[in-house]
Amino acid sequence: MCDMNKTTDKARPTPRAGIMDIDAYVPGKSTAPAGVAKVHKLSSNENPLGPSPKAIEAAREVAAKLDVYPDGTARRLREAIAEVHGLNPANIICSNGSDEILGLLAQTYLAPGDEAIITEHAFMIYKIYIQSAGGTPVTVKETDERADVDAILAAVTPRTKIIFLANPNNPTGTYLPFQEVRRLHAALPGNVLLVLDAAYAEYVRRNDYEAGIELAGSAQNVVMTRTFSKLGLGGARIGWMYGPLHIVDAINRIRGPFNVNATAIEAGIAAIRDRAHVERSSLHNETWLTWLNDELTKLGLRVTPSVGNFVLIHFPNDKKHSAEAADEYLTQRGYILRRVTGYGFPNALRMSVGTEEANRGVIDALTTFLKS
Repeated sequence: MCDMNKTTDKARPTPRAGIMDIDAYVPGKSTAPAGVAKVHKLSSNENPLGPSPKAIEAAREVAAKLDVYPDGTARRLREAIAEVHGLNPANIICSNGSDEILGLLAQTYLAPGDEAIITEHAFMIYKIYIQSAGGTPVTVKETDERADVDAILAAVTPRTKIIFLANPNNPTGTYLPFQEVRRLHAALPGNVLLVLDAAYAEYVRRNDYEAGIELAGSAQNVVMTRTFSKLGLGGARIGWMYGPLHIVDAINRIRGPFNVNATAIEAGIAAIRDRAHVERSSLHNETWLTWLNDELTKLGLRVTPSVGNFVLIHFPNDKKHSAEAADEYLTQRGYILRRVTGYGFPNALRMSVGTEEANRGVIDALTTFLKS
């Protein structure tokens, strides 16, 4: 009998060059040790208010029709998005989470030898998709944990094909004022695609911020990506892109024909039209984001200024009160935060804004931890 575990590389399919050099994405943990009475998952930037009740009802109504394929163009969902944001639905593509769109953009516009620029603490999925397309990721330094336009422009070469810019950024929560985004775009060659990842746009309350709709609607080399995940539909996996028709056409040629499932389509339509739930979610976040920042600062912890629905907490350099020790302490008490070592922050934890109970519980636990 052949031992399948002892076959040579020549006796089995092997990935193309570069694939096994990619570090797989590791999501935030979601469980606590056995015996913990209640778990507060604060590791994935989910909406603590949950999904819109209207989205739940819409999803239930699909249950009796699960034998029927969804609309391959997600037309009604695109029309609902367009209605809310004042857009042309023809310029919108819907996807299985915004992650899928980011991957499709890399697959469409990168070839082996091409470069794509990302910032120092950017969302890790960008690098994965760049490498999977055969491109070369070029990482530029940030300034004060914020994207630096001049550093990005200095990294542009004739081989640059894409710039991925998360605004706001995950895991830092920092953002670029839109005049800086426009300055970046104005200095780019026309063949370089600027991808504005605005996954956390609904939570930003700053007068100098724009998600990128106007720029994506007027330029030939800019797209904006968004998600429904942070507004309560993380499990439904709905993302979308807005951009020029020539990019939409190119992406549609390689997009899966039924990439958004029927349940997600109906839940998404109901969710985006429930503006009251969107506003409640934003107000809850604004209140507790400020509170968490204040309380953590009172504890002597540095917090990166965030406009998202999470905070990046930096811990002391002593081993007893390090991020690793804090993570273990909190996990034992049912508070699940996110280690961000892979993002270049070995001594920090990212905490999603949670319910009042969860937020207060973390502060109480950290107060005791730091006194120990």
